[in-house]
Amino acid sequence: MAETTATILVADDEAGMRESVSRALRREGFQVIAVDDGAAALDTLRRVAVDLLVADLRMPGLDGLELLRAAKLVAPDTEVIVLSGHGTVEEAVDAMKEGAWDFLTKPFDRAPLVRAVRQALERRALVLENRRLQRQLDDLAGADEMVGRSPAILDLARLVKQVAPTTATVLILGESGTGKELVARAIHRLSPRREKPFVRVNCAALPDTLLESELFGHEKGAFTGAVGRRQGRFELADGGTLLLDEVGDLSPLAQAKVLRVLQEGEFEPIGAMRTVNVDVRVVAATNQDLAALVGEKRFREDLYYRLQVIAVTVPPLRERREDIPLLAQHFLRRYATKNQRAIQGFSEEALARLTDYPWPGNVRELEHSVERAVVLAQGPFVEARDLPETVAQTEPSMRVVPIPIGMPLEEVEQRLIEETLRQTKGDKELAAKLLGIASRTIYRKLKEREAPEHDDTA
Repeated sequence: MAETTATILVADDEAGMRESVSRALRREGFQVIAVDDGAAALDTLRRVAVDLLVADLRMPGLDGLELLRAAKLVAPDTEVIVLSGHGTVEEAVDAMKEGAWDFLTKPFDRAPLVRAVRQALERRALVLENRRLQRQLDDLAGADEMVGRSPAILDLARLVKQVAPTTATVLILGESGTGKELVARAIHRLSPRREKPFVRVNCAALPDTLLESELFGHEKGAFTGAVGRRQGRFELADGGTLLLDEVGDLSPLAQAKVLRVLQEGEFEPIGAMRTVNVDVRVVAATNQDLAALVGEKRFREDLYYRLQVIAVTVPPLRERREDIPLLAQHFLRRYATKNQRAIQGFSEEALARLTDYPWPGNVRELEHSVERAVVLAQGPFVEARDLPETVAQTEPSMRVVPIPIGMPLEEVEQRLIEETLRQTKGDKELAAKLLGIASRTIYRKLKEREAPEHDDTA
């Protein structure tokens, strides 16, 4: 995630060390600003957007720890690496407590310095990315808002806003777990009926004998167990909206009575001699092909056309992958608050796994996966290991490796080898196959990389 165009501020009063560190970082393609004391570094932080500060611990005037504290106040998003020629455990602990990313003891080779710099920049990019997702979430108003910025979800949101103020019956289509109830709630919330009840009934969750009573109510003594009069969901939703979820599972008798309510606005509770008049907007939802059910004579054709005055299709999550990071952050915030966990976001690898997974269970499966990860996370970020096994084992898409113009060919080779090894989790044989080179070449390049470079050692 770290960009090689990052700006790094190097503060060290020793000219040789300052030049050595600056030269090593410039070789990696970074923009480097070098200053000779803490005061100059602090002034630079006030004027320039700096991604990373590399500061000597002992400098005249403003020393490294004081500069670290000031940097966290002046530029809180800037990561800090502290250098020391006389490093002690106590000093390292103090630096970490003040917010330093790493603590390096002089002398050191270029490789560990570059590694620490890249890790710090990756951490900073991760924090900023999670913050960006959080800002997008904050822009979405309402707890029941449809979360997403993909063209598919934006088109759906526009259609919902257009349909909501009308009296038209709406049929919501989509796979299980896509968020059909959320769409129904959005229609109700944006309609003139928003102050009246929103009532939901799952037509597939109840047997036929109970479903009719659930929808239309019953009188005392209407059947065994009917010890008192009970209002049905249609009566409870009077003036508001009734969601008939899994409407394809309605029995033939219930279909006939629902059709009558839609046509005439009235029905008789079970065992009643009276007629109940209601003003209810019906929104139906199903993951079944109602047209096919009509063809099989399992669903009334007249009811089908009554329900699908307006048909709205909720796209599956695999067709709007760009919404996955935003949805994941949305669920993370919800369950981190619910479980009192101080989780800031997702690691790069975890987010890649979430984005690449096909999500057969759609948004509902994603929500449950994030809830699990929040509970199991051991640090401030959800890692890939915290995700369900099926998600964690998803093969990530290949990453793009940024190569700045002017980088030496040798450095380009090393960068590609390192990134490929990271993607293959250190499997050198697989990395060699992906790069089209012999595995011995990778071993040789790594050995060359790890060899001390005395001209850059301080």
